Amino acid sequence: MKKTYIQLMMLLFAMVALASCKKYLNVQPEDKLLEPQVFSTKRGINTVLNGLYINIAKNNLYGDNLTLSTVDILAQRYSIPSTHTLYKVATYAYTDAPVISKIDEMWTGAYTQILNINTFIANLDLYKGVLDAKTDSIYRGEVICMRAMLHFDMLRLFGPRYSTVDSLKTAIPYYVQASSNVGALLPANQVMDMITTDLVKAEKLLLTDPVILNGVMPNALNDGNDFLRNRNYRFNYYAVKALQARVNLYRGNKVAALAAAKEVIQNSTKFPWVTVANATNEKVNPDRVFTTEMIMGLQCSQLYTNHLNYFSSDLEEKNILAPNALRIAAVFESNENDYRYNLNWAVPTNGGKTYRTFYKYADVPDKTKAFRFSVPMIKISEMYYIAAETETDLTLAFGYLNTVRNNRNLLNLPVGTATVLNTELQKEYQKEFFGEGQLFYYYKRRNITSIPNGAAGTGTITMTANTFVLPLPLSETQTRP
Repeated sequence: MKKTYIQLMMLLFAMVALASCKKYLNVQPEDKLLEPQVFSTKRGINTVLNGLYINIAKNNLYGDNLTLSTVDILAQRYSIPSTHTLYKVATYAYTDAPVISKIDEMWTGAYTQILNINTFIANLDLYKGVLDAKTDSIYRGEVICMRAMLHFDMLRLFGPRYSTVDSLKTAIPYYVQASSNVGALLPANQVMDMITTDLVKAEKLLLTDPVILNGVMPNALNDGNDFLRNRNYRFNYYAVKALQARVNLYRGNKVAALAAAKEVIQNSTKFPWVTVANATNEKVNPDRVFTTEMIMGLQCSQLYTNHLNYFSSDLEEKNILAPNALRIAAVFESNENDYRYNLNWAVPTNGGKTYRTFYKYADVPDKTKAFRFSVPMIKISEMYYIAAETETDLTLAFGYLNTVRNNRNLLNLPVGTATVLNTELQKEYQKEFFGEGQLFYYYKRRNITSIPNGAAGTGTITMTANTFVLPLPLSETQTRP
């Protein structure tokens, strides 16, 4: 960790390679970059802020490992034969290649980004007055929320099973300063305290977020305020509330989780459900990601390359990520009416595959579509799931669950017991979050010790603390005093 910090403190950000992207400014070479030149103008600050978003959408984080591949493989999403290049990931062989490098990629990527965030905040303090007060507050709120999310996902991967007494065990460091010092490994409950504190800060800073009055404002107007538009691609006010719901549920604070989820639900018209026209009638350029439902998402420039590398029907069996045919049918209960099933899964016409392959992140012919390159971080559906799980009134709880089902073209479930509700919620997490990396965390949060075996059409595998908790990478443990 110390090596990474020293390298990054030598220059402002390695992210300044942004010059190749048309959205961002032409900047000086990295070895000539000086902080005053960047932070003395609003455009320079915008460049760095965009760099933060670009970095978390890279393959080491949410462009691949934490969404499309590694974390979903840990959840047994796919049938991974012993000849597969990622077989070791599916068997939780955390000390073997390529898992050991995947672990290091995620950890180093997250904490490098956290350092970048803290450096960004420190420079906003140092160069006060460049931004007007409202913009400064919004930018700070966005990046503090980003910092909280990164720490939270590192805790969900490398920390203990929080729903047990293990929440008192040592977990990960939490950094709020731009420093080269190696932070102490903190108990999981203390990390959660700091995540919660950061989210409270972000919420207060984002009280003037234009999303509250105007919604996501999807179209940039080129009026100099584009950074305050397209709010569902930024850590906006409702993204903070949604993350509060997710965090509090993970911690077991159901009252706080429900309150946060309900605030987002009360404003759900800002994140409208996928339309019937898109889900059933649009055959050429469908939005399979349901980007209108994103409370917050990222744009990953490598998305379609990653799709081809993981899910293309032309891939050999040793490379493709695809579920067992019986397993995927069981997940969706063979219901072809489900938008998530009929849009995202199909037996391909090429490649010789006789089973369904994954199309959620496949490109579309119309390259002008605004939803291209989008990866969801958190969607409105999850808020309804959280509300259903935390609501004590079962009639209301099933109402929340049925709202999602109705918008996935499924029939209402009758009001049942709490056990039935939890069973149906688990089914929904299995259906809803393919390619979004949330199912593994669900299993870990609920301490579900028997999960469906991805390599077979039937059967389960046993999960333990050793499989739910990833070991810290050598790059971290070897640099600690």
